[in-house]
Amino acid sequence: MKVIILGGVAAGTKVAAKLKREDRSCEVTILTKGKDISYAGCGLPYYVGGLIETREDLIVNTPESFSGLTGVEVQTEREAIGLDRAAKTVQIRDLQTGETETHSYDKLVIATGASPVKPPLPGLDLPGVFFMRTPDDAIALRKALEAGEVKRAVIAGGGLIGLEVAENLKARGVRVSVIDMADQVLPGFDPEFAEYVENHLSDEGIVSFTGTALQGAIGEDHVEKVQTSRRAMKADTLILSVGIRPNTAFLADTGLDMFKGTLKVNEYMQTNDEDIYAVGDCAMVTNRVTGEGQWSPMGSSANHEGRVCAMHIAGKKHPYRGVFGTSVAKLPGLNVGRTGMTETGAKAAGLDAVSVVAVVDDKAHYFPGASTFIVKMTAERGTKRFLGIQVLGTGAVDKMVDIGVTALAAEATLDDLESVDYAYAPPFSTAIHPFSHVVNVLLNKMDGMLTSISPAEYRAGAAEGYRVLDTSIQPAIPGATYIDLAKVNGPLAEAAPDEKLLLVCSKGKRAYMLQNRLKYFGYTNTLVLEGGLGFNEVEV
Repeated sequence: MKVIILGGVAAGTKVAAKLKREDRSCEVTILTKGKDISYAGCGLPYYVGGLIETREDLIVNTPESFSGLTGVEVQTEREAIGLDRAAKTVQIRDLQTGETETHSYDKLVIATGASPVKPPLPGLDLPGVFFMRTPDDAIALRKALEAGEVKRAVIAGGGLIGLEVAENLKARGVRVSVIDMADQVLPGFDPEFAEYVENHLSDEGIVSFTGTALQGAIGEDHVEKVQTSRRAMKADTLILSVGIRPNTAFLADTGLDMFKGTLKVNEYMQTNDEDIYAVGDCAMVTNRVTGEGQWSPMGSSANHEGRVCAMHIAGKKHPYRGVFGTSVAKLPGLNVGRTGMTETGAKAAGLDAVSVVAVVDDKAHYFPGASTFIVKMTAERGTKRFLGIQVLGTGAVDKMVDIGVTALAAEATLDDLESVDYAYAPPFSTAIHPFSHVVNVLLNKMDGMLTSISPAEYRAGAAEGYRVLDTSIQPAIPGATYIDLAKVNGPLAEAAPDEKLLLVCSKGKRAYMLQNRLKYFGYTNTLVLEGGLGFNEVEV
């Protein structure tokens, strides 16, 4: 069987290597546009920052080493320009000679990936404008850094890659601003979490300008300013991270089923042509929570898709069930991660969703290096089905996210997750694991034990008319009435039982404990501010 694979980065090389292990008799050829194959695209920002020292560290395999390891033929600098489904051939342009070649196939795998979007704006061809998609992009930016050419940078795009580049430029002494035409950075997070990250980045010296569109670059022989919908910003460097577009234009008239440039596939990565598969950044897969199509241009999903594709070509029916929208990133002094549905997304999908924001210890509070996680967990009200989680913190946010991924895969409810036997020792966790802690808080809210107001509701003014009671260990809110929890053994002299009271502490725990007592003593209008002062700014 002759298998042609178009594209040789994460997905394409995974298909090729796995297929040769499944069926050594297959004649497998990779035809790829670039000079490199199997490079670590997710590591490019860290090469710019110097954490990854050499170009060679980014290259997982060269064409020669990959061929030697797998038995796959690799031809680089070959661009796909056409497909004849009836004849089962692909037309390829040799980028070195300009000549056109025709390759026949029994099975075709399209793994052509995606390219960065370059808006049709003035000045984007000036020196000083960079992308962040290939090793050559990262090399060019780092070379400019090391030559002292980069002092002020504007990054267009506040997604994960843009913010990771921002972190690495800042670490090298560059003054960095981020612009994004959306209302927030970090698409995929709820707005209040994105706002928290924006404020944190500002404290770290990276200013975000949301609702701000890129309009071009200004300069004679080099970028001098970046024109935005607000104003022109001084900069000698512009990094474009405004999105990517699947490399599928050559398939426009082939009859393959597509959506916004992505190829629709079934659970075996087959297109509507049973002999043609699509994997990686050019494929539209399925969201496992909603059942809807989802584009997942991630190295992780690309590898899983490649494996499933290879197995199906080799005769094994092993379905790929899809993605949860999982992501994680390292930012200056803060790690961020998420999986599943946000509260915003769940409600937009018509679900009766309920969420809670909690600040929890990431390990035993007395252990050196202990910090906190800020967590937002979402579930379906009636069924208590776990829907998703968002996590911020200086520690291992990925472990919280990965537990959430496992819960989603198991279609678990909060009751299933309530008392799970997670690993515990003071250097790693708390006696009640932080994930379980948040589950308990959300269950308390759903069961009526906790009566609370979310940060989003608080910012929208839902606590108007409530008197703030500061329940922190020590007074922390100027102008608020301070209540020492340890001394509350009956009705408060400071407040009547029917008064509207907003209870606030550093994390939310002491406020909940005070509310529990006050309810017993007949107080009927108390609200706990979720996330406390660890997430909210409270003024009286």
